[in-house]
Parts: sequence; structure tokens; C-alpha cells
Amino acid sequence: MRSATKSARAMAVFGAAVLAMTACSSGGGGGAGEQSSDTYTWWDPYPQHKASSGWAKRVAKCGDEAGVTIKRTAYDTTALTNQALLAAQEGTAPDLMLLDNPAVSTLADTEMLTTMKEFGLDTSGIDKNLLSAGVVDGEEYGIPVGANTLALYYNKDILDAAGVDPASVKDWDSLTAALKKVTGAGKKGITFAGIGTEEGSFQFLPWFWGAGADLRRLDSPQATEALELWTGWRNKGYAPESVINNSQNTTWEEFLTGDFGFAVNGTWQVNSAAEAKFTTGVVQIPGRDGGVAPTPTGGEFITAPVQTDAGRYDVTKKIVQCMTTPDGMVETAKTFAYYIPPTKAGQDQLLGDEPDLKPWVDAVRSAKGRTSDNLGTDYPKVSEPLWNAVQKSLSGAKKPKEALAEAQSTAKGEVG
Repeated sequence: MRSATKSARAMAVFGAAVLAMTACSSGGGGGAGEQSSDTYTWWDPYPQHKASSGWAKRVAKCGDEAGVTIKRTAYDTTALTNQALLAAQEGTAPDLMLLDNPAVSTLADTEMLTTMKEFGLDTSGIDKNLLSAGVVDGEEYGIPVGANTLALYYNKDILDAAGVDPASVKDWDSLTAALKKVTGAGKKGITFAGIGTEEGSFQFLPWFWGAGADLRRLDSPQATEALELWTGWRNKGYAPESVINNSQNTTWEEFLTGDFGFAVNGTWQVNSAAEAKFTTGVVQIPGRDGGVAPTPTGGEFITAPVQTDAGRYDVTKKIVQCMTTPDGMVETAKTFAYYIPPTKAGQDQLLGDEPDLKPWVDAVRSAKGRTSDNLGTDYPKVSEPLWNAVQKSLSGAKKPKEALAEAQSTAKGEVG
């Protein structure tokens, strides 16, 4: 049963979507008005993959196997979410959409997505920690096609020269001790992205969660410890001043100079790391007191928007199943710079082909969705105050505790 409260929230989101759409190009879109019995519409956030790409051919192949033609339209991530919200209002949703995982709850809130139970898809084989990013009020609204996340890359040459064994990095104290040795040997310690955008929150979350903090309490003692860690590294010179403005791309460019012992970055840099002019390795981001810190999941969910003609669902289901077989998920993993499959079967198959990816499989198995814990559409209202707190603390404008208290006050006023 769809709730009246949800519908009211959906109308508010619709209004925001219409305003947002005035600032971006639609790029064309195959809505329901253009659908026919032998053509199924598909939207995804991969405009870099043109019609001749392996990805586009794979999507088309799944349509062929289902006996239909797929009309694919690609938008960038933000434009896709806005276009989807507008389509929900106008009743022109495509048959299938791939959504950045934090957007799933936003679209589910508009009631434009079918639940996987309604759609008749079994999700029991999907890793629960990855599936949770698409769960709202106990209902599953999509299937992850793969996941990426964060870990610590290291420069083995620098660590060897400084007498640091990467296997010794097991908690915050041992990592900080390693940074002290690296900088003491005349090199730079660690680089990360503390930029005032979602990327800043994304990179801070492993430390936030690794301290035991909760996103509904930004000013907890655990959250303060995490921000004190980052700020302490910055103040001691273990991290450069540039982290305040670093995106994940600029962080990686810094690491590739060969001057840094460590860098926080993601699965998507696997190929680049292999081509670096120095020997690289990967260790998990440690929790404060040991163990692996939960890292945030990136990656998209395949979702099935509600259609007026429910008879279309049978074919749509065949397309989804084609995309989410173990073979299909491994193919996605290799197409998108090593997205990790969201099932054990897919992960094991990938490791059979690429055993060096084990650290990344382990990281994904312990990862956590940004909208988990039923935070849902409230996540952006929490994330922005959090990255602002990181900015203020790293720049010295406020002490960590003060910055987080202000963030909590802001978030509390926004979250309903």
C-alpha cells in the first residue's frame, strides 16, 4: 500500500525536479509515450559509453535475448536523476533505469519504482550490505549491477625505504605511525579528498564509520575522533594542505607523482595503479581500534519503473535477469574498471580471472550504503553539513568538535 505521506513528499520532489530541469539539457529520452511492444527504453548514467562501446552492445544483446530492441539513452548522473523525476511526474518513465545508488531512495519516494517483490525478482543471492542501499521502509527497489568502494593505495618503494610494512597497518595508531616514518624519511604521508562536495563526505565516511559514528548524530564523540584524526594529520604535515580542495581525481594525480606513501581512492583506479611508474599495493582502511572500516559503496542499481501497461514487465524481467547473471556481473566488472559483482558467485568468478582483486572484493564485502540504516532521502541533508564540517576543520576555521556541532544543528533542522 502506497502511503499518502510518500505521495506528499513526492510532489515536493517533483517541484524541485522541474526547477532543476530548466538548468540542464534533456538530451532526448525514450519515455513511455515512445514505447512500442518490440522496443524497450533504457536510461543509464554512462554517456562516456557510446553506441559502439562494449557496454552498449551488451545492453543491446540482453534486449535481443528477450526478443526486443532496447532504445538506450545515456545522461550524466545528476541529469539522469532530474530527468527521472520529471518522467515520474509526466508518466513517461522508461522501462529500465540504472540509478546511482543514493538516488534509488529518492525515486522510490516518488512511487515511480516497482519493488523487486512486486516485480517478481529474487534478491536472496545479493550481498545484503550492497542491497541495503536500495531498501526503503523494508522494500527493495532495485538490484546493484556492481559496486565500487575505497581503500588505501600505497607506494611500496616509499614504504620499503621508510621501513614500513603495509601489513602492519591495522588501526589508526599504526597508520599514523607509518605516516610519521614516511614523512620522517623525507616523503609525503597520505593524500585524500576533503573537498566541499559529496566526494568529501564519501572519502570521510570510512573514518567516520570506522570510529563507530552514526550519520544521524554528526556531533558524537566518535565522529569528533574521526575528524580529529584527519585534522591532526593535516596539522602535523602528514597530509598536504591540498586535501582541503582535493577531488578524488586530483588526489590520484598527487599519488601518481610518486611522492606519497598512501592515498585514499577507489576501485576505479585499479588499471591506473598497475600502470604507475612505481610499485603499488592496496590495504583496507582500518577501523579506529582495528578491523576493516565500513567504506561507502558506489555503483548503480538496475530499477524497473512503474508502467501503465503491466504486460511489459515480463520482458523487462528477462532483460534484468540477463544483466544480473554471474557472467553478466563479471562482464560489468570488467567493462567499468572493476566494479565488484554484488553476489558471492560473481565475486568468486571474478577472482578466478583476477586474483589480485581480492583486497577490493574484501572491501566491498564490508562496505555500507550511504543511505543505509533507513536514512533514505535524508542522506543529502546530512552529507552537506558533514562535508562543510570537514572543510572548516581542515582549514582551521573551527575545531573538529565545534564544526560537527554546527553540522548536527544544521542537519537536525533539515531531516524530517
